Amino acid sequence: MKGTNLMKEFKFKKIDAFATIKSDGNPAGYINLDSRESINENEMQRIARELKGFVNEVGYIYRENETTFSLKYYSSEREVEFCGHATIAIMYDIIKNTGSLINQKEISIITNKGQLVVENQISSKDAVFIMAPNPDFRTSVIQKEEIAAAMNIGISDISDKFEISIVNAGLETLIIPINTLSSILRINPELHTLKNFCIKNGIDIIEVFCNETYDTKCNFRTRVFAPTFGYLEDPATGSGNSAFGYYLLKNSLWNGESLIIEQNGTKDRYNIVQLKTRLDLNGSKRVLFGGGAITRIDGKYILT
Repeated sequence: MKGTNLMKEFKFKKIDAFATIKSDGNPAGYINLDSRESINENEMQRIARELKGFVNEVGYIYRENETTFSLKYYSSEREVEFCGHATIAIMYDIIKNTGSLINQKEISIITNKGQLVVENQISSKDAVFIMAPNPDFRTSVIQKEEIAAAMNIGISDISDKFEISIVNAGLETLIIPINTLSSILRINPELHTLKNFCIKNGIDIIEVFCNETYDTKCNFRTRVFAPTFGYLEDPATGSGNSAFGYYLLKNSLWNGESLIIEQNGTKDRYNIVQLKTRLDLNGSKRVLFGGGAITRIDGKYILT
């Protein structure tokens, strides 16, 4: 950070996480801080607000020591407890472009959801994998009729084969099973109606899924809606799909081996999110989400 009391300059990148050859990924802003004192919470929120419509969230990172980093996240509306796609974007970029880290197998990050492990698999899979926070399953249930009205879908679009559930793996996530791929692709809710529904029910994001996919190599199709963060749809999601991974484990729908999820509302130009599991130091099975990223802009952000 440079400048006078009237101006601050930050190292800034715009990076698209989970992007593939045929998809655009999910855009994240990324501020690399020289020190914790470089910026305050009001300034973090202001930058995220100024970047509304350009990126979905902005991540702020500070290096604690050689292999440990602290991360905070903001959307245009508010602080985000944990942002998966921004974490993928930032850690992929930092590891790939830092000589002392490129051969480091694991790195630690400190977030509002605790200290998490980052697996460096750039050389083998061109990806990093982030250990998701421990899951919290809510016992309350929201009725299908209310969900269908908020999502602007028919009750018959919601599958009876799987349960509706609320899981927090970083964000409070409502998980809704949908019968078919065509039904998922047709979903087009109204932003303010869905936002009011989420606020009323204490929901951060909504993830819909089906086990019918466009690509037979993929296991599930998902879409994620995030109206409380100032935008309707999140095109590629780490926290939401991690909650979905824990949901699958709890319901014996996944054995924990590598899983491939195609995500967004475009039939053949979807983003790819990978899931896998590993045991943590306490012997608990944890979900990890993974992917790569593409840097679109590398420069500085001037705050006046």
